[in-house]
Amino acid sequence: MSGALRIRVRGQVQGVGFRPFVWQLAHRLNIRGEVLNDPEGVLIHAQGARIADFVAAITAEAPPLARVDAVETGPFAFDTAPCDFAIAASRGSGAETRVTPDAATCPDCLADIRGDDPRRRGYAFTNCTHCGPRFTILKGLPYDRARTTMAGFEMCPDCAAEYADPGDRRFHAQPVACALCGPHLGFEDANGAHPDAIAAAARALLDGAILAVKGLGGFHLCCDATNAQAIDRLRRRKYRPSKPLALMGRWQEIDRHARPDTEERAALASAAAPIVLLAKGDPLPEALAPGQNHLGWMLPYTPLHHLLLGAVARPLVMTSGNLSGEPQVIGNAEARDKLGGIADAILDHDRDIARRLDDSVMRLTPEGPMILRRARGMVPDTLPLPDGFGDAPQVVAYGGQMKAALCLLKNGQALLGHHLGELDEALTLEAFLQADADYAALFDHRPDVVAVDLHPDFQATRHGEARARDEGLALEPVQHHHAHLAACMAENGHALNGGKVAGIVLDGLGLGPDGTVWGGELLLGDYTGFDRRAWLTPAPLIGGDRAQAEPWRNALMRLDQAGLSNWADQLFADKPLEIARMAASKGLNAPQSSSAGRLFDAVAAVLGICPDGQSYEGEAAMRMEALASETVFAPVPLEHGAAGIDPAPLFHRLRADLARSTSAGDCATLFHLSLAHAFAKEARALVDAGEAERVALSGGCFQNARLLRDTLDALGLDRSRVYLHHRTPANDGGLALGQAVIAAARHLHRR
Repeated sequence: MSGALRIRVRGQVQGVGFRPFVWQLAHRLNIRGEVLNDPEGVLIHAQGARIADFVAAITAEAPPLARVDAVETGPFAFDTAPCDFAIAASRGSGAETRVTPDAATCPDCLADIRGDDPRRRGYAFTNCTHCGPRFTILKGLPYDRARTTMAGFEMCPDCAAEYADPGDRRFHAQPVACALCGPHLGFEDANGAHPDAIAAAARALLDGAILAVKGLGGFHLCCDATNAQAIDRLRRRKYRPSKPLALMGRWQEIDRHARPDTEERAALASAAAPIVLLAKGDPLPEALAPGQNHLGWMLPYTPLHHLLLGAVARPLVMTSGNLSGEPQVIGNAEARDKLGGIADAILDHDRDIARRLDDSVMRLTPEGPMILRRARGMVPDTLPLPDGFGDAPQVVAYGGQMKAALCLLKNGQALLGHHLGELDEALTLEAFLQADADYAALFDHRPDVVAVDLHPDFQATRHGEARARDEGLALEPVQHHHAHLAACMAENGHALNGGKVAGIVLDGLGLGPDGTVWGGELLLGDYTGFDRRAWLTPAPLIGGDRAQAEPWRNALMRLDQAGLSNWADQLFADKPLEIARMAASKGLNAPQSSSAGRLFDAVAAVLGICPDGQSYEGEAAMRMEALASETVFAPVPLEHGAAGIDPAPLFHRLRADLARSTSAGDCATLFHLSLAHAFAKEARALVDAGEAERVALSGGCFQNARLLRDTLDALGLDRSRVYLHHRTPANDGGLALGQAVIAAARHLHRR
């Protein structure tokens, strides 16, 4: 192979130093031609005696942030034989390629901000081709400086020389800048602006102040994590009484106050730099995460954060900078307007944020990584569609009402968008609509099919229905729990014709085709359909949405069903029990539900865990997981009858155990085991009968590591036969992926 070739490289190959890598490779191997970006990725025209070695090295030696999906070659004829190898100007518009997520500061750039060069020493926007902002500054493709929020910062001669030097690691790094020509920090408090922003911010934090700090994808609210008074003020001002607060620290702070193992350390240090849930070490104020035995930690992931942590030398709270229920603030003026009543001072800069991205959140379990929130550093990475979906149409799926995220299918890839939040908040809905338009424009996406949840009142459903109607697109309503099952199948590469899977889907709620509220389900299904084989015995949700906020309501109904009304009267004597019972008996705003999430709430209330109300979604369940002991119990058998899997025997056992002064931790353990065994027994029966080859575990309840472990143990299957979520959230943040592949499968099936 020595003739000229046209080489197409597909994948995550823009914004990662791929063109300079190819340039350097070509000069090493004496290859002549050119390399350029275009809407499909990277295009190379090349010839030379070692062309075969050149093609092989494109994949084998790719830059650290690159992901090469395919290298396609074909003959090419140059109009004029090239005498050198050049980086040519980008061509075209639109997008058939992937965009690189934002990446944490690399070791070389970290050394620069601590070094002697005055252009970069202490400079908060130092980056190179191996790190720095990508998706959060991108306005359009191909990925060039003119299409980013760096366009207004003209490079100084030194930066321009680095950008043009193939031997420099900043060669064609689009956000390249230095203190002479790039963005700058600003610090402002009640006394006005301060010239040394980092020093002033550090002094304020050490004095107990709350800061609004502008990061990559938005503002954080920040305070000293060792200062209980500052934490209390932050909680009071933000109206966030008990939801865990994220922390940022250097290794010395993390190693002191947490117990990261090898895999957790690798996750923290990855280019995505997510928040990782870590077991507590030396104590910090309990107010950081009341009732929890883990804290969410992240390393500094920008030079600004490194400089600030270095100046403070303490762990810092870094929680999303937003008003309660609203999206994260991204603009400087917006921060002063909305965060001024919370923050005592603002540390910002003059580089705009093109799109809002919260921090990603994950935890490591013995079964592998678990993504709780997929955002900065992980988006817009894509997942390959399983075998059989090669001819799938372009699909847009809009997810659910909670933890909203949308999904696009195109060219055999699924792009699951970033976490947006709860769509019942007007500004979050606005951000959702902006994200829809943004992703469509950025990735040149023209869907044939729109997928939505069955629930007609979900804002995401209404938007999808309107778009399908207005643009004449096919509409595919998808049942909520079927979407959870399909998302888990798709993430694990289950082929379109791969047969049926037994899906244990446990979550808060989702509308069933029978009009009731589902949430504790065993489904037997594939991408095109499902049968409901087992479910929790339904109970009324007294007050509708209020049942999610006030666990005593769920406990009352479950105890009444179990014939334990007298116990309910004792436990909840201060509650309007007769009114609640009357509403349930008459079906007044009391829909029937099989929700596993509400069963968690019911048990928690019986154990005295926030029975009156939850200050954030899942608080009762999270506290119960943290409380569970390691005592070994035999589970309470929960039989599957005509009405479903009845938890009544569990409540009888809990009453007896509590009367014997059994600890709440042991009772929580018994509940996890009993619920896990009840569903595992039914799923294993489908496998043993040959109706399913594999089991999938999905739904937000499976973010509970204890429930996940107990269910896997109870199944007793080889782990290769159980699908789990590792790259997408088990919660509603992954719902759109399942909707999208179901819609695509139905379309392909009808052909």
